[in-house]
Amino acid sequence: MDIRADHFSLFGLSPGFRLDLSDLDSRYRDIQAQVHPDRFANAGDAERRLSMQWATHANEAYQTLKRPLERAKYLLHLAGHDVQAESNTAMPADFLMEQMEWREAVMEARSGGDHHELERLHNRLRGDINARYEELGELFDQGEHALATDRVRRLMFLEKLLYEIDDALASLEE
Repeated sequence: MDIRADHFSLFGLSPGFRLDLSDLDSRYRDIQAQVHPDRFANAGDAERRLSMQWATHANEAYQTLKRPLERAKYLLHLAGHDVQAESNTAMPADFLMEQMEWREAVMEARSGGDHHELERLHNRLRGDINARYEELGELFDQGEHALATDRVRRLMFLEKLLYEIDDALASLEE
């Protein structure tokens, strides 16, 4: 194993958006079993330090690959494409209008204490996000990195909105 290996190589996987998450889980557990710091408790300082570096690297790689949005950003990074999420917030007007409509619906349901409506919005948005991830997988399969970058930026907005809906649902349940 090479600690400088990309996340996919670390787990013996080919780079790609579509992953078998149970296979990833299994590979992660195998690596953690090999490098977990507890296995090196009686080793020298250098070995313990290296074990900790490996365990940290494996954990970071796993956390990135198991989440589709983070995996997509990582794949784009490997392909030399920067999502520029922090510096480039420009989005098409129709997408921004759609976001405003979603946020208004969420605010209205939240302020009205409408748990059922928030669940409906959550389910509708989750379906939309899942469809967009399917499209993203196709774009990666076709090597369409520029379009994939745009779709990732849109998904970042949608995932944030889904989090806000979940937060609204949780606040109503308290």
